[in-house]
Amino acid sequence: MVAQKDPYEFPAMRAFATELEAWRGVMSKVELAESLGYTPQLIGQIEGGKNIPSKKFAEDLDTFFETNGVFVRLWKLIAETKHISALPPGFPRFLELEGEASAMRAFGVLLVPGLVQTEAYARAILRTIQQSDAVEQFVASRMERKAILNREKPPRLWVTLDERSLRSGIGGPDVMRGQLEHLLEISKRPNVMVEVVTETEGEYAGLEGDLVLLSFENQPDAAYTEASGRGQVVEDPAGVAEFHVRYDLIRGHARPVNESRKLIESILESL
Repeated sequence: MVAQKDPYEFPAMRAFATELEAWRGVMSKVELAESLGYTPQLIGQIEGGKNIPSKKFAEDLDTFFETNGVFVRLWKLIAETKHISALPPGFPRFLELEGEASAMRAFGVLLVPGLVQTEAYARAILRTIQQSDAVEQFVASRMERKAILNREKPPRLWVTLDERSLRSGIGGPDVMRGQLEHLLEISKRPNVMVEVVTETEGEYAGLEGDLVLLSFENQPDAAYTEASGRGQVVEDPAGVAEFHVRYDLIRGHARPVNESRKLIESILESL
C-alpha cells in the first residue's frame, strides 16, 4: 500500500510497528531492508505506522527473526480490523464522543450527515471512497451508530443541511427518494429538528465544510470537522466556541423547520 502522511490509529497496526522496532533492535533499517529484499523507506513507514504490511512481509519477518509466527498473527489482526484503518484521523475519537453526547448539532454541505443517512444512501457514498470488500462492514457500522437515536433517552439533534445535499442525486433517484423520506420521517421526532439553507443564500459560513458539535451532561462540549478525507476532533474550549459561533451563523441562514419540511417535500416530489 501507499504510505499515508499520518500514522494509522488502530491498535493492531501500532502493535505490528512496535514489535518490528523491538525485534530489529540495534540492526539498522538499511541492514534489515537489505537482508529481506525491501527498501529502508518501507521499513521506516511500517515502523512509523504509516504503511500497512503485506502478508508476505509479515512472513519474511517471522522467518528472519524466527518468531514462531508473531508477525503473521499481527498481520491477521490488521486484516480483520482494516476497515478502521480507512477512517479519517480523528474519527475514532469522534465516535466515542458521539455515543456519549446528550445533544448534537450537525451540518452538511454536500452530503447528509452520517447519523441520519439511510443504508442505501450510505452504501452509495462508501462505494466511491472505500475498497469494495470493506464497504458492507462500513455500512453496518454506520447503521449501528443510529442506535443512539432510539435509546430510552436519545440526544437532542439539530440537523442543518445545505440544499445542495438534498439535490445531489447520490445513488440515483430511488436512493435519494428514500433518503429524503427518511429525513421527513425523522424530523417528526420531538428531539430532532431538520433545517435547510437554500441555494439562494449565496456565500455563508457553511461553505467552509461539514461540522458536528457535541454537548454532554457532565463534560465540556466538543466539535468535529472533516474535509478532504481528514477529520479533526476539537476539545479545547476556545476552539469549540469558534465552532459554536460558526454553527449559529449557518443556522441564521436556514429556513425555519416547517419551511424546511416543505422544501424537502417539494424536492421529493420532483424526483
